[in-house]
Order: sequence, then C-alpha cells, then structure tokens
Amino acid sequence: MAIHIGDTAPDFTLKTQDEKEWKLSAQLGKNVVLLWYPLDWSPTCEKENCSISNEQSFNIPGAVVVGISRDSTWSHKAWKKAHNISHDLLADPLLDVTKKFDLVHPAGFISHRASVVVDKQGKVAFVQVQEKTGEARDMQAVINAVKKLA
Repeated sequence: MAIHIGDTAPDFTLKTQDEKEWKLSAQLGKNVVLLWYPLDWSPTCEKENCSISNEQSFNIPGAVVVGISRDSTWSHKAWKKAHNISHDLLADPLLDVTKKFDLVHPAGFISHRASVVVDKQGKVAFVQVQEKTGEARDMQAVINAVKKLA
C-alpha cells in the first residue's frame, strides 16, 4: 500500500546513529522531513546529505530533518562524523519502516531515494520518489513543501 498525501503517517521508532530511539509520533507539533536514501558511503547519498548540512535551506523553524537507510547505527555514526552531517540518521536494517511507507526499491535490499514530509498533525503533506536511484532527488521541491507548512 503506497503512502499518499493526506494519509496519517505510520508511526515508527528507529535508532539514531547514537543508538537513541527516534519516534515519529514524538515529533507531533513539528514538520518532519523523512529522507530515505539507499546506502551510506555512496556518492549521490553523500552529496545529498552533505548539502542538507552545508546549506541553510532546511533551517526552517519547527522543522526536523532525518535521513533513513538500511545501514547500521555504527555505519551511520562513522559516516555522519566523516562528513559533518548535522541531521540524525536512522537505521532501518530490515526495511521494516521502509515497508510501512511502501518505499522498498524493486531490488529488494534497499529503499528508494524518497522524500516524505509529515505535517505538525502527523499527516503526509508531500511525497516524492526518485525512480532512478542513482540520481539526486529534487531537493528544491522538498524545501518548498516544508516552507508551505511553516
């Protein structure tokens, strides 16, 4: 079942790179940007996550940005440190949360490169799936979606 604009976002809890639990429902009252990416240490994923950290585009009051991939917490921690990534990275090693959002790549072992914006009430406000995994997402469309909610 695909996720659609207007749906209540499925709640989930994942571990951050620091082994802390991060729960979507704990973010109510904030606009949340969920950025799925296939793998740490890959060129497009690195470019996207570093640009989010280096640019102030996502520095929107009341907005939270997290990256989600199947990589382990220790991989996320090393990758975040190596590239000075400022946002939390969530580990979904069995793709359980990715499946809830119907964002498993056809290859079956990674997620799509996808963006989901969840509004302050927990409703899906924006969905973007990049069909060509090696290509970067339209980050400006994601930023615009978040700014419309601010």
